[in-house]
Amino acid sequence: MTKSTLSDLGWSDHFARQVDPGAASLTPARLTEVQRDRLRALGPDGAITLIPTEPAGAYAVGDWVLCEDGRALTRLAARTELARRAAGREARVQRIAANVDTLGIVTSCNADFNPSRLERYLAMALAADCLPLVVLTKADQSDTAEGFRRQAARLSPLVTALTLDATDPEEVARLHPWCRDGQTLALVGSSGVGKTTLRNALSGDAAAATQGIRADDAKGRHTTTFRSLVPTRAGGWLIDTPGMRELQLTEMQEGIDEVFEDISELAARCRFSDCRHAEEPGCAVQGAIAQGTLDPERLRRWEKLRREDLYNSETVAEARARQKGFARMVKGAQSKGRRKRDPNRAG
Repeated sequence: MTKSTLSDLGWSDHFARQVDPGAASLTPARLTEVQRDRLRALGPDGAITLIPTEPAGAYAVGDWVLCEDGRALTRLAARTELARRAAGREARVQRIAANVDTLGIVTSCNADFNPSRLERYLAMALAADCLPLVVLTKADQSDTAEGFRRQAARLSPLVTALTLDATDPEEVARLHPWCRDGQTLALVGSSGVGKTTLRNALSGDAAAATQGIRADDAKGRHTTTFRSLVPTRAGGWLIDTPGMRELQLTEMQEGIDEVFEDISELAARCRFSDCRHAEEPGCAVQGAIAQGTLDPERLRRWEKLRREDLYNSETVAEARARQKGFARMVKGAQSKGRRKRDPNRAG
């Protein structure tokens, strides 16, 4: 890796404003990999390995840190942050990537195309203030590629959707505007849709392995096993992510409402502010369904995502409250123990 300027790496005034005068001697670096006991990063002088000073889960690929003597001393607040509820029973938010300009949601022109899953990724992108880009691969293998593109574009007026052949370098070059001049593009989507092939073409890395998909259900096997930040041929950055079997939304109500802006606007015109959009009189949402301007299936997906987000957000908030309460209890017990050992201690 050759030397890069901070601007080349994506540095901006957002991060510069966070550097106190007393920390001016520290070196900024951008994380390229997050491992359990160490961090890989890029600084002005090239690649470095850092010892974290926070738990590994506090960091995300794409974060900026201030470092000295091989230690990441300060993690700067991200400009954008992609996150989800962590898989499994533990109620916590998992950071996926940081400081992403565009979220490339990769699907394909076959049975993998799923409007419900796309809406989840769109909500995550918009909640993080990232530009949403839907990339439909395997267009060369479909007679209805344009139909898939129109379906994706209809999901939200904020979406840019395009079809391409991921194995054709000229086709993949259409993605360069989203990953040039220090801009960061992150790729998400199911396994087998061509994310690794896109990564290879955008970065010039032919070493990353690719695997085929099962013909019966268009599902693929994981080829990317961890998140990493890599340079692109266009002069920007690419974050590739493993295929996600589960994307649980949490604290994303604003993103959901932006994806379903049409329903949100209709709901605001209902006669009753607490309308459930079922059989209430004066329901603008049901009126649009009756007129054929709103698909009832889209309403069902909107309601499902809102319920899920509300439940997960409340669960995570409860977990945080329990953790804070436990920390206070431990601190109180330790203080009480010190007073017992030192009866002359004041207080």
